[in-house]
Amino acid sequence: MAGGHMKYRHLSRSSAHRQALLRNLVTSLFKHESITTTWHKAKEAQRLAEKLVTLAKKNTEASRRRAHQIFYEPNEMVPILFDQIRARYLNRPGGYTRVVRIEPVKEDQAESAILELVDGPKDIRFAMTAKTLARMKPSDDGDINSLKMNDITAKNVEKVTRFRRNGMESLAEMVERMRKLNVEQEKDPKFYPKRKVYPIEEHQKATGFEK
Repeated sequence: MAGGHMKYRHLSRSSAHRQALLRNLVTSLFKHESITTTWHKAKEAQRLAEKLVTLAKKNTEASRRRAHQIFYEPNEMVPILFDQIRARYLNRPGGYTRVVRIEPVKEDQAESAILELVDGPKDIRFAMTAKTLARMKPSDDGDINSLKMNDITAKNVEKVTRFRRNGMESLAEMVERMRKLNVEQEKDPKFYPKRKVYPIEEHQKATGFEK
């Protein structure tokens, strides 16, 4: 209906082509934990990815059949979804994925973004929070909570550790790794050049989304 609210983005594709694209994106997402694509594709794929995690948490025969219909590699991806992913998000009420805007990676300068699974090995917010804490002066007892954090950093610490298994311990380990890397960079910046926490190039290679 003209002027009506758009329920979803058509992505300039036919219905069948659009569904195939989204199925391919979510298959790559659950395989690599993180993918790089355009902003609009990421937002639409996010909706389907959230539904897949909800299906996994239901853990019924019907939900497994539905997941088989969505994934392009069901024999490989369904066991991962209903085992590792389900266990990770069992106590999380929602928000299993995150879309992060990045600089355009294609020559047409289309809006680009990273779609990732939260609380995973490639969680950008977790890594960036650890990087921020690593720049602070270590406390005498080595406790993260003893660091002098501003309100934003303290809120991010709470967000990235709240539902992550052994959240504070994992964050402390990441902070220590960041500090060691900073020391190595200061000693010899030539051989330890500064680099992004999760380089965009890695996402491009993993998903085939290269210039």
